[in-house]
Amino acid sequence: MPASLLIVDDDRDFTESAADFARLRGFRPYVAHSLEQSRQFSHLPPVDLLLLDLELPDGNGLDLLDDPAMPEHGQAIIVTGQPSVQSAIQAVSRPVVDYLLKPLCPIQFDTLLKQAAARGVTTAVTDRHGMVGRCEAMCRIHDDIDRVAATDASVLISGASGTGKELVARAIHIASGRTGPFVAVNAGAIAPELLASHLFGHERGSFTGASHRHAGYFEQAHGGTLFLDEITEMPPALQVYLLRVLETGTVTRVGGTEAIATNVRVLAATNRDPQMALDAGNLREDLFYRLADFQITMPALRERATDVTLLAQYFLDCLNARHGTARRFADGSERVLMRHPWPGNVRELRSTIQRSYLCSDGPLVRIRALEQRARTMAMAGGMIGFGVGMSYAEVEREMLVRTLSHYDNDRGRTAQALGVSVRTIQNQLARLRGDGDPRA
Repeated sequence: MPASLLIVDDDRDFTESAADFARLRGFRPYVAHSLEQSRQFSHLPPVDLLLLDLELPDGNGLDLLDDPAMPEHGQAIIVTGQPSVQSAIQAVSRPVVDYLLKPLCPIQFDTLLKQAAARGVTTAVTDRHGMVGRCEAMCRIHDDIDRVAATDASVLISGASGTGKELVARAIHIASGRTGPFVAVNAGAIAPELLASHLFGHERGSFTGASHRHAGYFEQAHGGTLFLDEITEMPPALQVYLLRVLETGTVTRVGGTEAIATNVRVLAATNRDPQMALDAGNLREDLFYRLADFQITMPALRERATDVTLLAQYFLDCLNARHGTARRFADGSERVLMRHPWPGNVRELRSTIQRSYLCSDGPLVRIRALEQRARTMAMAGGMIGFGVGMSYAEVEREMLVRTLSHYDNDRGRTAQALGVSVRTIQNQLARLRGDGDPRA
């Protein structure tokens, strides 16, 4: 992967020249002309060099250094044509910031690019599509992204929480070549009575508090991609309307009558098993077929053992780049990381590395013995207890395996007890066998 550069400057002549200069030296440049535009690059993997103008149309470039919507980055350079003592003091007080005056000296800029490329924030461990992972399961994910990205097919991404479903959706969007924005919405995080307004927009006066017209996520994502996370949490009545929008390619705002054409590719995700969500009535069958032209199933981190240390090193590299440090893992850290089952998946691993980094005073980052969360607990009378924090997918899998065992592998009685079809039992067992689960 080539080294990368993000330029945030409202001087278009400068950004064009700087981007061309960097491109000729093997960099992949990204350009934004305001704070708001720069936040559209939040999906990027870490960039090796960040070039910031101080005075932007909507604020100060320094504000981006602490903005969580910005991508991870290596060295940050402040460039300005209007220097001041105050701005210089602000800039150099940061651990990874240099302060340069316009116009940039070509020799000086070339040196900065060479230094950034040598540090190699992005080349060390990131792989295809800006994601870390070289195990067989992740190779299949990358192949799936390549296969489906350039098409108009809808994609349903399933997998436990923290496995990277949104990362895959963003990778599909980037590889698709669509010029519009990537808009992500969690259907389970918005109150059901407000979800329609958020998705489809509303007209002024359509309900109490609607003081102005609002363009929903479909309109906001025009020309790009709309990612609907936790689609099985969407109320059934709203699923009917969503299906109509997908079928017609038009959206009508709440309280409105005008059908507005939308050019949006929809990607959806769920942390439930799709077939079980269908059987339980959490996902309409007709909507499922419309959303699942192509399906991608994300592997749990415990199924990606060879990627754990790669990911850990990647997160540590990002922290070092952000804070201007050169910390490394203490001896024995890899052994601790490999022994943990990672029920919270990649999200848990990232949190663990960050916490360990913050707790380390010297050059070594020590990974302490990690507390293992209780999984399922056998109980008397044919009952099962589940630990708080288990994902829906884990609960469903354990319930299936334990119930099947309780009925001596009688699939008919198991299906009846769980309230699903025998076909669902067969499909789920096939998935478990495909995942290498010895209990299937």
